[in-house]
Amino acid sequence: MYIKDDIVYADNSNSENIKVEEIKIITDLCMLVTFNNGEKRIFDAKKILNYPVYESLKDYEIFKKAYVEHGVIIWENGKIDISPEMIYNNSYVYEQENVI
Repeated sequence: MYIKDDIVYADNSNSENIKVEEIKIITDLCMLVTFNNGEKRIFDAKKILNYPVYESLKDYEIFKKAYVEHGVIIWENGKIDISPEMIYNNSYVYEQENVI
């Protein structure tokens, strides 16, 4: 990952073709993200809040209005976005327990 002009760009990893299919806000700054490869992962946005472009996400009212457009997570009508590679590479696997 690298940042240029307050824009976060993903690195060249094996997650290059990854896209976000669905998101679910689970706490103030965490979301459950479903990717096009079927994986579900937990992303904690606290990691990105020190970058000026993401500062407004500290406001839960803004953060919870995230949506997916063309495989990318978007806020504020496209003023803020984050690449699926960044989300994938900075999240951890969600392992749901089966309840019987």
